[in-house]
Amino acid sequence: MLLSALKSSGPLRRAPAARCLSAWAQVEMGPPDAILGITEAYKRDGDARKINLGVGAYRTDAGKPYVLSSVAQAEQSILRQSLDKEYLPITGLAKFTSAAASLAYGGDALERVAVTQSISGTGALRIGGAFLERFHTGKAIYVPGPTWGNHGAVFRDCGLKVGQYRYFDPQTNGLNLGGMLEDIRALPKGSLVLLHACAHNPTGVDPSAAQWAEIQRVVEECEHVAFFDMAYQGFASGDVDRDASALRSFVAANRAPVLLAQSFAKNMGLYGERVGTFSVVGNDSAERDRLLSQVKILVRPMYSNPPVHGARIAGEVLSDPALRQMWLGEVREMAERIIRMRAALRGELEGLGSKKKWNHITDQIGMFCFTGLSPAQVDRLASEFHVYLTRDGRVSIAGITTGNVKYLAESIHNVTKD
Repeated sequence: MLLSALKSSGPLRRAPAARCLSAWAQVEMGPPDAILGITEAYKRDGDARKINLGVGAYRTDAGKPYVLSSVAQAEQSILRQSLDKEYLPITGLAKFTSAAASLAYGGDALERVAVTQSISGTGALRIGGAFLERFHTGKAIYVPGPTWGNHGAVFRDCGLKVGQYRYFDPQTNGLNLGGMLEDIRALPKGSLVLLHACAHNPTGVDPSAAQWAEIQRVVEECEHVAFFDMAYQGFASGDVDRDASALRSFVAANRAPVLLAQSFAKNMGLYGERVGTFSVVGNDSAERDRLLSQVKILVRPMYSNPPVHGARIAGEVLSDPALRQMWLGEVREMAERIIRMRAALRGELEGLGSKKKWNHITDQIGMFCFTGLSPAQVDRLASEFHVYLTRDGRVSIAGITTGNVKYLAESIHNVTKD
């Protein structure tokens, strides 16, 4: 009866659905990432002469990604072992972390180093920022002006305030040592100071050994904390020991607290494997153990355990004598190609009769060069010459090849000759 009555009354009408009010309606569209925007513009460009100088990753002279032979052989060795995929300890793969600490610090002070595997350099900085926010009385960290674009975001998200000290001198395209020392002296006693260990990103300007000694003296006199970011060990000069010399000098003196964010993205080409370490140096082994216990407490709710595959590769490369020697040679070859491209670009620009000075191209070091180009000149390079770089004039030297350096120099000359 009920069913027949419903049929006779015609089709059922559903009540109008209530409009769902989104809990995220007030979330605004975030700004696009500057580097990714450059890459997207480069991909859309159909000109055969186009050059991408924005990406911070090594490329061969053919402009292709590079898998190091030492890395490939280490990976094959690992695969042949048919290892399991069990969780690593909170602090990561001991074979890797101990070898990474030795590479960074040398043979001294290792018994004082509390080290944990991290999700590459960015993850190391995040652990370090969280550690400092929890255990250091000062809640501000001071970074060089300019610095890597992600530094500020990482530290602010850790609850730290971010300040700057002078570093780059746009008049000379070199180091403003006087301004740097003056600013560091003026910081509150015991401040947190971020230092690029080598191959400063984005400027490519590194202090000389004598300048590093002055910086160290001021940091120690002011009782500041030195937080080193070392993403390019071996990649700057081709010598892993030389590139770590500033860090090791601070640690050997043992007069300023030292922390380190270390990455193997660049110097092993392990970009997507996210391999790095965070470490903090204690006064003795007992303090090291206390520090490490607190690092574990920070890491556990952050991501619990680090990934295993990249750490196994890096650990194999660093601990196998033959692979280590092969890797050191490959790092040197990458650094030397960068140095050759710097010299070639400077030579081409000077050969075109440019009235500007270009010595800073070869004075600077590492993957990046602060060219001194203005935002307007950078825009012209993209729109007229199909050359893409960040608007602050930073060039990734790894994107320069023997095949495009002449065209690049001509393009830069055209936008700077007026």
